[in-house]
Amino acid sequence: MASKYLLLGMLYFVQGMPYGLQSGLLPIYLRTVGLSFTSISLTKALYFPWILKVFWAPFVDQCWNKQTWLLLSMCGLAVACLTCASLSPGENCKALATVLILMNLMASTQDIAVDGMAVRLLNQDEVGYGNTIQVVGYKLGSVLAGGGFLAVIHLIGWRSLFLLLASMYCLVMVYTWHATELQTRPSCRSDREKLQHRSLNPCDLLQELLIVPGTTWTLIFVINYKLGEQGAMSMFPLFLLDNGFSPQELGVWNGMVAMGFSIAGSTLGGVLISRKGPPLSLLKVSLILRLASLCFQALVLFLFSSKSSIIKVAAIFSIILQHFMAGIISTLTFSIMMHCTQRAVESIQQFRCPRTARVSGMSVKKRKRRCPEEHYTCPYCSLAS
Repeated sequence: MASKYLLLGMLYFVQGMPYGLQSGLLPIYLRTVGLSFTSISLTKALYFPWILKVFWAPFVDQCWNKQTWLLLSMCGLAVACLTCASLSPGENCKALATVLILMNLMASTQDIAVDGMAVRLLNQDEVGYGNTIQVVGYKLGSVLAGGGFLAVIHLIGWRSLFLLLASMYCLVMVYTWHATELQTRPSCRSDREKLQHRSLNPCDLLQELLIVPGTTWTLIFVINYKLGEQGAMSMFPLFLLDNGFSPQELGVWNGMVAMGFSIAGSTLGGVLISRKGPPLSLLKVSLILRLASLCFQALVLFLFSSKSSIIKVAAIFSIILQHFMAGIISTLTFSIMMHCTQRAVESIQQFRCPRTARVSGMSVKKRKRRCPEEHYTCPYCSLAS
């Protein structure tokens, strides 16, 4: 079990580094070289591969295996970091943007593979701790790439920063190559039988996914929540940068201290799930508290004065409070998402029974009647056992 958690932690750690780099380091770094808020906000378009990953997710889930996709994606990330090391951000903006888009493409592919692997590795009673490791590992990688590197980039330089990132990806690639957890195969049909009945049509898979109870609500909630979260947590530090805070101060307070509280919140969320039960009721309370923290930050923004030390302390406190609540909500949301995924993981992420592929919303009895074959384990019927 420990090796399982260690593998997940390492993979989510390196997966979080591109996000921290682009959400924590780049906006502040670009602001220091004179880019406008509008131009910096356009850098959010670099995350576009994360929106489109649904179109290649079926290929990642059903072609080759998770270990192959993890190695390919991390190899691509290492190459992207080496390319960034050879570029000058002030002179090669278009080339840098292209490389960062490719980096997000690799990171989103890695996310598909790691999430699919986590769903298969974690048992029902391990979901709470597993999601804690997921969120904490991801945020630790984000802290290192966003806050840690922002605080020392003036010392080590742009080139050394990306060389260090590339070396970290290479180390995790070696560990993943030898991971025994990724070399075990499920006792299901043969690969030839799977290939005969695979569907790689994203529309069909999305239709089946939406049948799973709770999926539609979760999808709507995540989209709305993340839009507000990204707006609040990415623009407020830029406001502080324009009003007396230095990049190094923001790197420490917003990139490291606040993210430390975010990790603490994620850990608390995992503990609450394991001890208090259903995450949905906990999520409702957390969202009310999150709304209160947003109102406090809006008040600080309205009253802000660079000459008042009390207001500056309140601004830092509001950032910490936002990240702490975001950590709790992230773990609760991921747990809800994983519960939804586990209800359909066999049918949607791996393969589909040829007799029940179009009736995934049927009752268990009907599924058994539609799948009388006994020479293999039907994924739908096995859900009832």
